[in-house]
Amino acid sequence: MIVSAFGAESARAADPLLVEYVEAESSQIGVAVRLTGTLEALDSVDIGFREGGRIVEMLVSEGDEFTQGQLLARIDPLQLQQSLNASEATLESAVATENQARQAAERAQALLDRGVGTRAARDEARQALSEAEAATKQAESAQDQARRSVEDTDLVAPFDGVVTARSGEPGQVVGEAQAVLSLAAVGGIEAIFLTPDIAHLGDAMGKPVALETIDVEASPMTGEITEIAPLVDAETGSVRITARVHDAPEDVALLGASVSGEMVLSTGEAVVVPWTALTSSDGKPAVWVVTAESTSELREVEVERFDDGVVLLSGGVEDGETVVGSGSQLLFPGRAIANAGADS
Repeated sequence: MIVSAFGAESARAADPLLVEYVEAESSQIGVAVRLTGTLEALDSVDIGFREGGRIVEMLVSEGDEFTQGQLLARIDPLQLQQSLNASEATLESAVATENQARQAAERAQALLDRGVGTRAARDEARQALSEAEAATKQAESAQDQARRSVEDTDLVAPFDGVVTARSGEPGQVVGEAQAVLSLAAVGGIEAIFLTPDIAHLGDAMGKPVALETIDVEASPMTGEITEIAPLVDAETGSVRITARVHDAPEDVALLGASVSGEMVLSTGEAVVVPWTALTSSDGKPAVWVVTAESTSELREVEVERFDDGVVLLSGGVEDGETVVGSGSQLLFPGRAIANAGADS
């Protein structure tokens, strides 16, 4: 009876066990990185007057929109206008002196041609004309500069945009090129993020990033990482990342708005198997691999990480190998197996 029972059990063990066959597939893996930052204008500039003076008008405030060529501010032109008047008078005098010198040079040449003049007198007259012409050109240049200075008392918008900051006020005396307004151009937006210096961050260049505004209503947007700071900021311990927004609406309300972003950084390749394939061997992770003889072979593996319904393996199983999914809990080394999903 004992021998008979043992023989029956051996026969049953020899029958192939129906299990799930799963082909292990290699796949690119990545880690999702979530970012928080702000939306800023792609083109922005701080502007001031080319000439110093006292501000008499500030025609825009923070948040105001403007168009190219629009008058934004003005300084007192009185002193500069007086300088322009003086330069115009100097030019008129120089032109009159040049005309007189030209007439004198022409008379000296005529006298020399008739034989009643001298070469020395002609040369002296020509020299005086040359000096008068040079004085006229100098006066013209001074007048042009004075005219531009008067024109520069008006501060005009260099492009269409919005005022992001105002630092000048009427009555304030400002120096040359001292910033009084900060302007942002409409039509180009970028997202600025500060993120910890995580692994594989350098691979983010050129990667797409999904964007959603936090404190204003706007449709979801997409961006592309265009700049990664090479060094960690010593004060914040963060890395500055810039993403160009491709489909941002031309809405000035977006400037300065908080935004969240998400991107996926590739961390290499891994072999993907279902979570049902994972078992253990001496306390270490393992899977059952289907051999060429349709038997089971227990093999230790290296787990990269767990994902939704699958296990990502960094070692132990090669791409294209067949592992056992459902039914692996009934196996032992060398057990004959068959694919439960194969056509009968």
